[in-house]
Amino acid sequence: MRHSVFIYFLLAFLFVSLIGGSVLTTYTQFVAEGPLQEATETFIPKGKTLRKIAKQLHAEGIISSPSVFELGVRASGQASNIKSGEYSIPRYASPKMVMNILTSGNTYIRRLVVPEGLTSEQVIALMNNAKGLIGDVVQIPKNGTLLPDTYHYSYGDTTESMLERMKNAMDRTVEELWADRDKNISVKTPKEAIIMASIIEKETSRNSERAHIASVFYNRIKKGIRLQSDPTVIYAVTDGHVDKMKRVTYKDLKFQSPYNTYVIYGLPRGPISNPGRASIQAVLHPMQTKDLYFVADGTGGHVFAPNYNEHQKNVTNWRQISNGKKTTVKKEEELNEPAIQSPDMG
Repeated sequence: MRHSVFIYFLLAFLFVSLIGGSVLTTYTQFVAEGPLQEATETFIPKGKTLRKIAKQLHAEGIISSPSVFELGVRASGQASNIKSGEYSIPRYASPKMVMNILTSGNTYIRRLVVPEGLTSEQVIALMNNAKGLIGDVVQIPKNGTLLPDTYHYSYGDTTESMLERMKNAMDRTVEELWADRDKNISVKTPKEAIIMASIIEKETSRNSERAHIASVFYNRIKKGIRLQSDPTVIYAVTDGHVDKMKRVTYKDLKFQSPYNTYVIYGLPRGPISNPGRASIQAVLHPMQTKDLYFVADGTGGHVFAPNYNEHQKNVTNWRQISNGKKTTVKKEEELNEPAIQSPDMG
């Protein structure tokens, strides 16, 4: 290949002479290291001419000479083989290497990481900041309809197509997990399972705790006790714009809303977030316990209790830990403390 390229340069001798160079010098520049000091991505639009591509690469600092690149590509017989798309260019890539990359068709694949527990509004904000995704979202999807995951895409993909992929992924996941659910659970529909999973997603980030928290919620529902989950309060008070609120006050606990589980019995009207597979699985396969309470344990997890007396001991321990850390943040157990005084609490 090296010899054939050189022959092409010999045939282009007259052209090179006109621009004041030499065949050997031009070929040497074509295979020499380029000026790019850090790896980068470049996007080649459809229908762009080779000359304009060369000028673009030069403007982006990828090549030193547009004329050398154009001549080298033409002499190599690759002028019509450059493919549109986004490409990753390594640092110091020679013009010849850049040509090989642009004619390979191996476009750069981007990825969007959607964490568990975001609202659909937050997912849209994440997508709006994702470089390469284009188009506006016509309507924000309902919470609980988008599956958190890592999604790969190419430059120029649309936000609507990405949302459709997330919806399809959630539909497939729910269908698969629902078919294999424990038959004695009290949620009667996939929607109810998603609602409970969306709360669990906001209560803990530990996979080991999800099924345990699910058991607490099931036990409370069976006993006619309110769930009293702080994340539902935040969702209710902010009307779903959860970024606007960082902590819960006692006044907030009384906020009237079909999403506030401190004032309603059972599950909220709808999901408060987009739960991941693990939380949905936990709802459909809960741990079998008698626990009705949980509170932070000071390590990022929770400690559970089947009755109020044990819960109070756990709350006291958490207060001691919290005071030892001299934290100024509102303590979780102070919010949970009035949660369950008795099964018929008003």
